Amino acid sequence: MDGKPLVKEKYDGLMNELRKVIVGQDEFLEQLAVALFTGGHVLIEGVPGIGKTLAARALARTLKSDFSRIQFTPDLLPSDVTGTKVFDVKNSAFYVKKGPVFTNILLADEINRATPKTQSALLECMEEGNVTIDGETYELPKPFMVLATMNPLEFEGTYPLPEAQLDRFLMKLKVRHLPPEQEEVLLKKVNESGGTISADAVSAVIDPDEWAQIVQEINRVFVNENIIRYITSLIYVTRTSHAVLLGASSRASIALLKCAKTVAAISGRDFVIPEDVTEMVKPVLRHRIIVKPETVLGNLTVDDILDEILRTVEVPR
Repeated sequence: MDGKPLVKEKYDGLMNELRKVIVGQDEFLEQLAVALFTGGHVLIEGVPGIGKTLAARALARTLKSDFSRIQFTPDLLPSDVTGTKVFDVKNSAFYVKKGPVFTNILLADEINRATPKTQSALLECMEEGNVTIDGETYELPKPFMVLATMNPLEFEGTYPLPEAQLDRFLMKLKVRHLPPEQEEVLLKKVNESGGTISADAVSAVIDPDEWAQIVQEINRVFVNENIIRYITSLIYVTRTSHAVLLGASSRASIALLKCAKTVAAISGRDFVIPEDVTEMVKPVLRHRIIVKPETVLGNLTVDDILDEILRTVEVPR
């Protein structure tokens, strides 16, 4: 794979930039980078104050392109997201006022605070890369990536994301509190930087043309039949598990395949190994599976179920 050095070089550069502002969240940052290189959207879940928005802003700055942010609220309208047609009195004609989705990286902050109608305005954007305004379709720039944040603890004034929209997210990532030793490193960094950490410290390392080259090279990564059969088996077990009400879709199996190829490329390989697949199972599948009520009552989480599935399905060698 001739372009392999480009993928590895850009990945290493991106990670170095992200670590300038994000402390102790290497796994989370690696998964963000995989999503960017794969060309998918990310749902980021975590309690307030642990750097979700900062990480999204920092990732956007590593890409030499446009960035927009929407603060989702209950009174946000679909047209506030996509745009609308406005009448120009001077010229006696309508013109399109484009919304914040016409960008490369869109930060949808607290996406679950908007109504389902407004959330659904993102469906076409996320799946097709297009926006339809008054019957006319407009293409979004490439790359187009939605980074959506949500707080898992607050339920008052929030709306669950529809399953159809959840399935459009390539990954769901969970951000957790830092351990004490990493918290200490963070405090030292804040103290040395004058009391705040800003995404402005991050520099761009990838432009849209390089991103397109990276995607092309990742698509050329070799996947043998045993790996494809392994992915198929994992997805099938999610559909037949006694703990699961609704298993993963075919879109999920395609997403798992693509992410495994990206992990292989950023690891410096031009072929996928089983570990590339297992590494991506939780972030790719955890938001696409609906567990049975009795499973929830038994204190089993989706991640617990996925761990059990990984233990059950034989790993190809």
